[in-house]
Amino acid sequence: MHGSTVATNAVLERKGAKVALVATRGFEDVLKIGRQTRPELYNIFVAPRPPLVEPHLTFGLAERLDATGAVLEPVVEDDVDQLARVLHDHQVDIVAVCLLHAYANPMHEQQVAHWLRQSGLTVCASHEVLPEYREYERWSTTVVNAYVTPIMSRYLLRLEEGLRTADCGPRTADRLSIMQSNGGCISAAAARAQAVRTVLSGPAAGVVGAKAVAEAAKLRRVIGFDMGGTSTDVSLIDGSIGRTTDSRVGDFPVRLPVIDIHTVGAGGGSIAYLDTGGALRVGPRSAGAAPGPVCYGVGEELTVTDANLLLGRLDPDYFLGGRMAIDRTRTERVAADLAKRARLSVPDLAEGIVRVANANMERAIRVVSVERGHDPRQCAVVAFGGAGGMHACEIAEQLQMTTVMAPRHAGVLSALGMLVADVTKDYSASVLRASAGLTLKDLECASAPLVAAAKAVLKAEGFGPSRQVITVSVDVRYVGQSFEITVPLTERYRDAFDREHGRTYGYSNPARPTEVVNVRVTATGVTAKPTLPHTRVRASYRPAPSALRPGRFGGRAVKVAFHRWDDLRPGARAAGPAVIAGGEATVVIPPRWTFTVDGFSNILASLPVR
Repeated sequence: MHGSTVATNAVLERKGAKVALVATRGFEDVLKIGRQTRPELYNIFVAPRPPLVEPHLTFGLAERLDATGAVLEPVVEDDVDQLARVLHDHQVDIVAVCLLHAYANPMHEQQVAHWLRQSGLTVCASHEVLPEYREYERWSTTVVNAYVTPIMSRYLLRLEEGLRTADCGPRTADRLSIMQSNGGCISAAAARAQAVRTVLSGPAAGVVGAKAVAEAAKLRRVIGFDMGGTSTDVSLIDGSIGRTTDSRVGDFPVRLPVIDIHTVGAGGGSIAYLDTGGALRVGPRSAGAAPGPVCYGVGEELTVTDANLLLGRLDPDYFLGGRMAIDRTRTERVAADLAKRARLSVPDLAEGIVRVANANMERAIRVVSVERGHDPRQCAVVAFGGAGGMHACEIAEQLQMTTVMAPRHAGVLSALGMLVADVTKDYSASVLRASAGLTLKDLECASAPLVAAAKAVLKAEGFGPSRQVITVSVDVRYVGQSFEITVPLTERYRDAFDREHGRTYGYSNPARPTEVVNVRVTATGVTAKPTLPHTRVRASYRPAPSALRPGRFGGRAVKVAFHRWDDLRPGARAAGPAVIAGGEATVVIPPRWTFTVDGFSNILASLPVR
């Protein structure tokens, strides 16, 4: 099993393939026009969004379908042959074919793709990636796929070849699976063909891992809080993982099913600075792994990790399980300069940095909970990533949440997520009909080809009927609305839509007519899951700390008890302020909080209800 940020980084760093776009003549500027929204509403000097396709590599082709898929103007093969010669002259890596109304009838795209492939060109057609209406989102998703597919394909081919030549056991490369953005996995061959499905796979794997450890600990409603070095990813799990089709990679919409994750530029390496008005800011710029925080010995700009060290929340003798030394003296020297410019003491500056970072991450949790109609006070926080456990309790307290869990090996929880992920395939087709004119049988007939294709693919990958789970859903909206809500396809899907609309937006109107926009099929091949090691907790005990050191919480100097995670047996129970240091993650227990170690060696922190 493999997860990678190759596709994501290619988009964010603009280091993808050389893509040509073939569109219906007259619609060459769909991607440039977009939704005509301004990224910065009050900035009249805002820079235009750089495209993934250069303007001189966008070509219009004479052809036309109407909205029902009927042919108004056929494709001429000679026109495509002439276009192919031009594309070869430009030495493009891949061609994205995005024609008007291909979601209703893919015939023209199929013809164009066939002729271009016959000429030796690599082609990505929109009906193969996203057969749904909304030209801008369909074309954007297709172009992103074309932009990253050649790079991801080469990367995976090298990986597969390395597995074949290495001593990894027979047929290891043939069994390679790749993590998807929707929380499932696909074969390496499928990932090479549609790399866009892997662009958010790293954070997605973490959410799958968070759900697994939460279920083992009997926690049903949780908020995943994944804080690494550059960013923090948050997601809500209410019995099941939330998914959405409204996502972006960089500046570009990608309308494929992905786990609903909100990301903010706040991590352990986020840099603290003073803005032009003298206010303290943190992130989104990050020190990264190189040069890294000041305390690593190379960086010169103060980060959140440095602030935590200055506040006595890192164990200098056991950082990374004792594998790495950190330099407090150097950190204090750099902090003194910024503190002087901010007219603060070094401790006040460090605490301010943490408060600002926490505020950014607290807003992210509100986005996936309060703004989605969920009460965060009814959820526990599952804190993972190297730094998640250091900030989770303070953020939870601000949101009136009382339970935080830091899983054992929190720093590598995404790896566990990949191990427990199922094989997942997503299919969709546009319907665009009023609900009043549709029966359940009509919608089942619309989804039947997708279900058949899904079952065939899962069977080909070795999943028998007993290991296949097929779910069918529909995208529904009130007539006149622009966006939809996805609900399971049952006889009472309309009632489910009204309930979900009311929960999400605070109102619903059962008397208002609705329409069905898309049918969706999710096919899951259930994989064998590893069993998490568990020790029965027979009695609680109070662990002896490895050290007592000075620290700071809430503007007050306190004594902090330091524990080493490996030394804590299930049943350990103690009160904050405390720090639990592990090999790849640290947990901070503030004053008023208590913690216990459960049978899975997870840290469970609790705050008494006032």
